[in-house]
Amino acid sequence: MISAACEDGGVSEPEQPRPGRASMGMRDMIGALVVLLAIVGVLVAITRGCSFDPGAPAADPSSAPSVDASAKLREAAAAVEFPVRQPEVPAGWRANSSSTAAVGSGADADVVVRVGWLTSAGRYVQLSQSGASVADVLLTETGESGKATGSVSVGEDTWEVHQSRRDEVAWVATLDGVVLLVTGSGTEAELREVASAVRTAEPL
Repeated sequence: MISAACEDGGVSEPEQPRPGRASMGMRDMIGALVVLLAIVGVLVAITRGCSFDPGAPAADPSSAPSVDASAKLREAAAAVEFPVRQPEVPAGWRANSSSTAAVGSGADADVVVRVGWLTSAGRYVQLSQSGASVADVLLTETGESGKATGSVSVGEDTWEVHQSRRDEVAWVATLDGVVLLVTGSGTEAELREVASAVRTAEPL
């Protein structure tokens, strides 16, 4: 190629071709990748204490909300017509839920009083108490009202075992006309803790 003459009599250098779109796109992609890696590094640094466990879900007791189980159960006891008991659970457990709900319908309608604890291992155990029928309490608390799948003995009492939600089990017994139901993700030993404690607790 013949170079063009400048106005001052000199000879200009050949004009360099501009970078193509392909080279610009590659630089942009590399820059974006560097930024993305930096963000990932920051996230890893922040969440380095977290871990993934594909097994059963567990909660961290120290980060879960708390409720005053004693106060909630006393409030419920003053509002319902059946005796409500407050079981004494192990010291490492934390009450983190309490509620009431309607059970049954028509003349047989009643309420269920619930309180739930996180165990020291992070599992959940709930106690439900109601003056309704066993079938109505089961239907409300587990979604099932069929026959028992077995039974367990806790002290002098026999608790029927039923299927509950989330592949859990529910233990049901009747004490002084009150239906007691224990369920949750707790182990058999943890369910036994509540079943035994509510049996020996005095009505509020």
